[in-house]
Amino acid sequence: MNKQAIQSIVAEVVQQLSQTTKQSNTVPMAVSARHCHLSIEDVEALFGAGYELTKKSDLSQPGQFAANETVTIVGPKGSIEKVRVLGPARSITQVEVSKTDSIKLGAVPPLRESGDIKNSEAITLVGPKGSIYKKEGLIIARAHIHMTPGDAQAYGVKNGQCVRITSQGERPTTLERVLIRVSPKFKLEMHIDTDEANAGLISTGDTGILSLYEEAL
Repeated sequence: MNKQAIQSIVAEVVQQLSQTTKQSNTVPMAVSARHCHLSIEDVEALFGAGYELTKKSDLSQPGQFAANETVTIVGPKGSIEKVRVLGPARSITQVEVSKTDSIKLGAVPPLRESGDIKNSEAITLVGPKGSIYKKEGLIIARAHIHMTPGDAQAYGVKNGQCVRITSQGERPTTLERVLIRVSPKFKLEMHIDTDEANAGLISTGDTGILSLYEEAL
């Protein structure tokens, strides 16, 4: 085999390795619109005693679904109708909105990891059978990536770590301090809200490139 042929083979192998590395850092993205999670008690308060959520469609995360049920959320200065309820029912009620939504409501929700609602913004929810006032529960969800333990090992990250994601669409946008969330119940997918998606012209099904910070955040 001559020198030129060897160089050609080496160049091809390097290119393949580079492409593999690039693909290994690719993360599927999904846009999460405003929605709410309800406790069993609040499902009954809004929809009636003994009521159970009914499935409209499955979500990408295993066991999660968009319910047929919707509620109206009410803030100090405005309201938003037909906010989708996600199931199944949870232990606590949480409402996730974008910054734009919060302006319409006249509320100031904090940027939080899903589930962290302590001392968050108050919100009123209205259903067909009643209404409830929650002293806390309204948040803007941090951009995050769901991963299995195997995914986390492959990407070289751990639960609670922050990474950088650069979208690959028409308007490449870099999202900083994206939170890694690891569980065997998860499926690999990054979730952003509608404000983040609109800023970067990002749609569900697009992909981003994950990169690590030099020092863990």
